Amino acid sequence: MGGNAITKHGEEDTIARQFANTRKSLDGVVELARDGYGLVITHGNGPQVGNALLRIELSRGKAPILPLGVLVADTEGGMGYMIEQSLQNRLRNENIDRSVVTIITQMLVDKDDPSINQPTKFIGQFYSEEEAREFSESRGWEMRKDTNRGWRRVVPSPSPIAAVESNVIKNMVDNNIIVIAGGGGGIPVYIDDKGNYEGFDAVIDKDLGSAVIACDIKADVLAILTDVEYVAINYGTQEQKNLEIITVSEISKFMDDGHFPSGSMKPKIQAAIKFIRNGGRMVVITSLDNARMGVRGEAGTRIVADK
Repeated sequence: MGGNAITKHGEEDTIARQFANTRKSLDGVVELARDGYGLVITHGNGPQVGNALLRIELSRGKAPILPLGVLVADTEGGMGYMIEQSLQNRLRNENIDRSVVTIITQMLVDKDDPSINQPTKFIGQFYSEEEAREFSESRGWEMRKDTNRGWRRVVPSPSPIAAVESNVIKNMVDNNIIVIAGGGGGIPVYIDDKGNYEGFDAVIDKDLGSAVIACDIKADVLAILTDVEYVAINYGTQEQKNLEIITVSEISKFMDDGHFPSGSMKPKIQAAIKFIRNGGRMVVITSLDNARMGVRGEAGTRIVADK
């Protein structure tokens, strides 16, 4: 589930509103729980981390500055709580006997990942060019222009390798517990020279993080639930074509031909390719409303292995 399912564009972002949106987003999950599927729910956190960064800026000089990894952990806990409680209430009200738990998830990356020295992921609010120059000098931030709206901070987005808590997640799913994990892609960590986990300022793409968890626990299906019913080529043109059932090689070629924008659909396609090539049976990309039908192979774009 994307973070925009909980914080919707154009709405006042109150906690009450976030809870209301969370409850609305769970219909498909409840149906799958009733059908008896083993479930891991992952979610984005882009809007929520943006708000957390804004709170830090507003309280600068009055409260401690929190590193980005801690903010990801905070949103994993806060959003996990919203999803967990909302789902628990729905399951109880519909007499579905399933337990739900949230796991704060660390995502292992390579400390020598080349993207660490080439930050590309925009985070936080917009600034003027003068402010961007000042923050680059005083705070050591990497700043870049984001379209015509202003300048923003950019941070690394290294490739996830494995979820540190994957064994715990799998054990819980095997015991019929619904798990919420990998929020915001998970907290990026690396292994230091002493063999210890250490966090750093970066973000993990939520779709790639979800694919890693799915691979780690040997999931059968990866469902990427977004705001469109299908993946399309030639999107937004008269030649637009929705994709229904497609092989991993076919969709890889469409990606290489530039059909999927980097900031939206491309990471989802990359996640799908990774999952299928690591033994997954099917990836479905569809809307939240179509979650159950998508997992059953009856709706959305379904990506499968080559024949």
